[in-house]
Amino acid sequence: MQHTGVVESFDDAAGLGVVMGDDGQSWPFHCVSIADGSRFIETGARVSFGTRFHVARMEAVEIVRI
Repeated sequence: MQHTGVVESFDDAAGLGVVMGDDGQSWPFHCVSIADGSRFIETGARVSFGTRFHVARMEAVEIVRI
């Protein structure tokens, strides 16, 4: 299932961030889940993403700027 939302936070040094979905749910992610391979995304970027279970929690994956 595809979701849309906004990157709420991103720590470039740690490679960790959070996407706030349009449904109000927060989805953590790791920089390797950014689809273009850049491993960086701006806070406030509008994105589409999928989700999957990883390391005991659901995470955003296949993150694409829209």
